[in-house]
Amino acid sequence: MPEVNRSAPPPVGGWTRFVTARPRLALLAALVITALAVFAGSGVADRMGSGGWQAPDAESTYATEVLAREFPASQPNLLLLVDSGSAGVDDPAVTAEAARLTERLKAEPGISGVGSYWETASPALRSEDGEEAIIAARIGGDEKTAGETLDRLAPAFAGERGPVRVSLGGPVAVQHEMQTIIQEDLLRAELIALPVTLVLLVMVFGSAVAAMLPLAVGIVAILGTNAVLRGLTEFTDVSVFAMNLTTALGLGLAIDYALFIVRRFREELAVGADTRTAVGTTLRTAGRTVLFSALTVAVSLSAMLVFPQYFLRSFAYAGIAVVLLAAAAALILLPAALVLLGPRINALDLRRVLRRRKKAAAGAGAAGAAAGGPGAGPVAGADASPGRGWAWLGALVMRRAPVFAIVTTVGLLLLGLPFLGVKFGTADDRQLPASAESRVVQEHIRDGFPGSPGGGLEVLAEGQGSPADHAALKDRIEQLPGVLRVDGPVADGPVAYYSVLPKGEAVGEQAQQLVRDLRALPSASSLDTSVTGTAAVLVDSKDAIADRLPWALAIIVVVTLLLVFLLTGSVLIPLQAVVLNALSLTAMFGAVVWVFQDGNLSGLLAFTSTGDIETTLPVLMFCVAFGLSMDYGVFLISRIKEEYDRTGDHEHSVTFGLRHTGGLITAAAVILAVVMVAIGTSRVTNTKMLGLGIALAVLMDAMVVRSLLVPAVMKLMGRSTWWAPAPLRAFHRRFGLSEGEAAPAVTPAAPPDPEPTAEAEEISGARSDVGEPARR
Repeated sequence: MPEVNRSAPPPVGGWTRFVTARPRLALLAALVITALAVFAGSGVADRMGSGGWQAPDAESTYATEVLAREFPASQPNLLLLVDSGSAGVDDPAVTAEAARLTERLKAEPGISGVGSYWETASPALRSEDGEEAIIAARIGGDEKTAGETLDRLAPAFAGERGPVRVSLGGPVAVQHEMQTIIQEDLLRAELIALPVTLVLLVMVFGSAVAAMLPLAVGIVAILGTNAVLRGLTEFTDVSVFAMNLTTALGLGLAIDYALFIVRRFREELAVGADTRTAVGTTLRTAGRTVLFSALTVAVSLSAMLVFPQYFLRSFAYAGIAVVLLAAAAALILLPAALVLLGPRINALDLRRVLRRRKKAAAGAGAAGAAAGGPGAGPVAGADASPGRGWAWLGALVMRRAPVFAIVTTVGLLLLGLPFLGVKFGTADDRQLPASAESRVVQEHIRDGFPGSPGGGLEVLAEGQGSPADHAALKDRIEQLPGVLRVDGPVADGPVAYYSVLPKGEAVGEQAQQLVRDLRALPSASSLDTSVTGTAAVLVDSKDAIADRLPWALAIIVVVTLLLVFLLTGSVLIPLQAVVLNALSLTAMFGAVVWVFQDGNLSGLLAFTSTGDIETTLPVLMFCVAFGLSMDYGVFLISRIKEEYDRTGDHEHSVTFGLRHTGGLITAAAVILAVVMVAIGTSRVTNTKMLGLGIALAVLMDAMVVRSLLVPAVMKLMGRSTWWAPAPLRAFHRRFGLSEGEAAPAVTPAAPPDPEPTAEAEEISGARSDVGEPARR
């Protein structure tokens, strides 16, 4: 069993000296900063919004703001559903109570544009069975102010009121209830994820002490990110949905980074390095990989900053903060803890008993063999060291590389086929659980009231137009093929609006085409028109995403290519990484459409399919999942590159890299998937889709792409994998970074300890293979 010669350890570098010089002071400072972050980030969810799907510079956004200011009654965001039971809404007692409620609502501060069926006799405000009717109003202010007003109004208006029962609905109620449910679900997800993650970490490390370190890094990253988001809410809108990403990435990436660093530290200890030398080697190798990984993930998430919707931008804010904080904690706090712990990192090893039993069984088998009795011979697998299975898998894949490459690629493409039928829509009340009051109200209105409530379009007309101009505009609108009815104009000085009811579904293709036709209408020279409404918001959102998507993809691809080139010095590996990462996401996108759009498994997963996917969700899921895939890709490629630099043997290096990272990547992916599934237990459909979809993408990437497709492709590419033209090789020699060090000297090893750690067994098995690349 060879052992790395540590008689002349490399000098401790400046960074290692900085993070390990005063480890107790560093940890104390981290504790104080974390405590301050808890204080600074308290109440962050209450300051977040639950919207942000609209583009702020879009035509529909402008028209909505003008109508809300000039004609509050045209843009009600609070609906009181008055249920009269069998008495009917025209019963005198019901009419009197409804009038009293309407007057009380008009007197409330922050309320404008109050109107009701009993005042207007509008058929659109009365249910078809005559038992329900609506009081509509507008709550002013931003989302936070509107939510506070709603909380104040609910006890005074909701519930049994004389002969009627009142329920609150409308966009404000939907958004407020969604925000509350997300906070509750996030707390439940954390209570699920933390203990399960701790159990998995103990299973991975064996040592309870080692298992606690990744969890501590994740908690520091989450608390720090909450403080960052709390500060951002003072300057910009931040979506409450970003809290889910903070928890998922905070735990997932912190655990990934800590796993990689702790694992490498234990490997160095296992081959005889002292504590500080082991920390220094770990930071020069695994530390660089963690830094590159964090940069690639941050770049993927930062691409969402190019989109105007604050829903997407919020995930960039949260994601960048949590990635950088997780990497900082892993590269600063974790080394300090490792210096203090040293070999005690293996304390409370819960696998020790299992290893003793395994050795006892092996001893019994050897005794039986000596006696020539039944069952003679070694116990199968008794001498197998951890990682041998991954080395065997790597060798198998490379022996049949064309088969694995073709079958895996075709399989992934087939899983992604449902995404070709994707339909984009807008989030509505059906995101909420069926029992949510605001959803119940919206369903009563959608199913029981005439027309298409909430699905109409408004055409804003501004300018000094004459009555003839307005009449001509109305005629042109009525002649469009998708129009069912036009009401108006309602005018107030130089501003007027028309209400347009489209045929068919409120946000269907016909309604979206009507938006485009309305915007293409030639109007009178004295009138400037703008179109808003649900379908108009969807059209503008799709256009904004389509306009910015090439820029986002360019940022991700170009920066990823550059970073991976700096890590590897190869031109082909960065291209391979981008293509295979994108391929690993096909199953996620196919499942999103098959499950959440088409409604398969909706009963099992407890959600209501709307027949479409919210427009921003695929962009968000792509950026997050691509970044996580690059995270695992960097872990694998960096270890392959380290061994290739040391031995020059391509196939052996691939097998070696898979052997030393396959179990690590799989464990990290399973842990992250557990966190994402916990997020996916949310009662809000978009959060459920985000959590379950990314969990699937992570598992497919780790268990299929990294384990099967990457080794197969690298085998097919051969040594050309590492090719780069001379000018780029020179550039990499000057500016590039890699995980590997100079090849260490190898000397015969001393006899092994009576009971080596799992890491020592794995390193011993791996080192013994280094000198035999030809047989691979």
